[in-house]
Amino acid sequence: METFNFSSDQAFFLVGFSDWPHLELVLFVVISILYSLTLLGNSSIIALSRTDLRLQTPMYFFLSHLSFLDLCYTTSTVPQLLINLHGLDRTISYARCVAQLLIFLSLASTECVLLGVMAFDRYAAVCHPLHYTTIMHPQLCHALAISSWVGGLVNSLIQTGLMMAMPLCGHRLNHFFCEMPIFLKLACEETRRTEAKMFVARTIVLVCPAALILGSYARIARAVLKVKSSSGRRKAFGTCGSHILVVSLFYGSAIYTYLQPTHTYSESQGKFIALFYTIVTPMLNPLIYTLRNKDVKGALWKVLGRGTDSQ
Repeated sequence: METFNFSSDQAFFLVGFSDWPHLELVLFVVISILYSLTLLGNSSIIALSRTDLRLQTPMYFFLSHLSFLDLCYTTSTVPQLLINLHGLDRTISYARCVAQLLIFLSLASTECVLLGVMAFDRYAAVCHPLHYTTIMHPQLCHALAISSWVGGLVNSLIQTGLMMAMPLCGHRLNHFFCEMPIFLKLACEETRRTEAKMFVARTIVLVCPAALILGSYARIARAVLKVKSSSGRRKAFGTCGSHILVVSLFYGSAIYTYLQPTHTYSESQGKFIALFYTIVTPMLNPLIYTLRNKDVKGALWKVLGRGTDSQ
């Protein structure tokens, strides 16, 4: 097979879901709706957290970062997917593919770390309410946010650099965007050493935040069980349960994709699983984190009320 490297002008062919032509129209409509909801929901969170004084807290500071992250995260893959599903153009240049991989990995890695930071913030709020403002002071919040973005970028640069050093054979990517496991499938040489290095980087960015999230919510559950009010316990468990559900969808699908050996990776299954962490969880995040939140509802009704009055 033909071998090429980063200096080549060759293009990749993104197979997408063309193996299931009867699904393409359905997927196009559903994904278009979910993408629109993602843009609307996350943009609303950012706008509300910037304009309402009640939302000037660490929780909404991190949530606005998550919303901005999800906007960029979905936009790095979904427009390409919609073009692919429409059948207009299924090719992507090598340079664009590498750029997409770098951006996607950076944003996905940042989200992994940021979700861990948000779980720690909830732990501090629930388990140490009297010292919460002291613990989560503005300097620490900004430092944690910056660390999340920098950590995600560094992880992406490491993995993308390792991928670019590999000679590749072929130009057919059995996916709807440029994702690392697909590149490993195209490698012309033994990839065990490269995979081992990538595995270490992925473990740090996936398993460590996941362990922090589990530990934080375990402490929160223990604290909630001490609450005497049954309604208070139900509310707290309901909120925490919805958070854990979204985190589980994101981490579960990402761990399945990135922590399994290349030879066991199923390209067909990988495409459908990727839909969860590229489309579903970014759409659910603004709903889950604000659905039962009185402050966000109040801010939203305040904005809508002003709109009605002005009209």
